[in-house]
Amino acid sequence: MKQLPKNTALTGQLKWVERIASVMDDKFRFPGTNFRFGLDPVLNFIPIAGDVSGFIVAIALLYVIAKNGGVSRKVLVLMAVNICFDALLGAIPLLGQITDFYFKANTRNIKLLKEHYQEGKHQGNGNGIITLILIVLLIFLALTIYVSYLALQWLFRLF
Repeated sequence: MKQLPKNTALTGQLKWVERIASVMDDKFRFPGTNFRFGLDPVLNFIPIAGDVSGFIVAIALLYVIAKNGGVSRKVLVLMAVNICFDALLGAIPLLGQITDFYFKANTRNIKLLKEHYQEGKHQGNGNGIITLILIVLLIFLALTIYVSYLALQWLFRLF
């Protein structure tokens, strides 16, 4: 079983990633319920900029994890898939805002990270795939912006 790295600087960076993920996905709670949400669904009420900002934060978190965490290729790919799925769903007007309250890519990625270190799951070498993942994520970012642009254009034509 692989434990969290002993390097205190690395452990501090991973704790930072966990805190940012919490702020983005589950920092706040609806009063009187156990339902939690973060800044990501709130930011997504700002057309295009909200989607892009949440996506950039998720990419930055993935980059820090990949560069400093020593995680496996499998973990990085699963995290990238979570981010891309969240970005594509989030780009759909109205449906995207609703799904952002339920599909929390950053929280899912922290869970994958903990499974990797604490339970020894998703093992393998992740070196060398960082560039490929960033390229794929940037392509998804461009697609997200384009889909958002088309959706806004369609909405403006309706009115």
